[in-house]
Amino acid sequence: MSQIFSRSANATARMSLGGLVAVVLFTGWLVFALMRSSWATGQYDFIEQPIQFSHAHHVGGVGLDCRYCHTSVETSAFAGIPPTKTCMNCHSEIWSTAPILEPVRASFRDDVNLNWIRVHDLPDFVYFSHKIHVKQGVGCATCHGEIDKMPLTFQASSLLMEWCLDCHRAPEKYLRPRDQVFNMAYEPPANQPELGLALKKQYNVASVEHLTSCSVCHR
Repeated sequence: MSQIFSRSANATARMSLGGLVAVVLFTGWLVFALMRSSWATGQYDFIEQPIQFSHAHHVGGVGLDCRYCHTSVETSAFAGIPPTKTCMNCHSEIWSTAPILEPVRASFRDDVNLNWIRVHDLPDFVYFSHKIHVKQGVGCATCHGEIDKMPLTFQASSLLMEWCLDCHRAPEKYLRPRDQVFNMAYEPPANQPELGLALKKQYNVASVEHLTSCSVCHR
């Protein structure tokens, strides 16, 4: 009986299987890379707002404290969006006729809220409390980046679970004295490992086992 397959059939089959495995592995790597990329996470993307508020001007230039606008950041899970009245405290006196601020004046005049778009928008299945992080000595810049240098606000971090776990597994790398939480110019000292461990004990930060438990963030 004549041979059905040529002598090269085995080599072709092996190459085909190898090629299929390579395609599957490459596709998996590509999907994984895209999921972690800024294209998927929104990191570094500028978001169109009703007013292009500049933290670089108000925080870095004027020197406003974060708590002037985000009044509930120390007492609530949410930092809070300032009411238009907060803006008008200054802008009823300065830049009071600037065309760019007309939406602010209209909001105050008509008693209609400005529709700010959330920049750091966590999924609904993730629980995050500003209050507990501030209380435990996590600085604003740790999560929000150098927001005092941002003419337009963008998401400075990936907000991926691995990013959160990096801190929860070793919080001593990021803790600072509570009176420095809102200091945008704060620089970690040379003895940060020792300081962080001392602050972790002083602030009664939970154990790594608790901080990395699923129920801490997924409730």
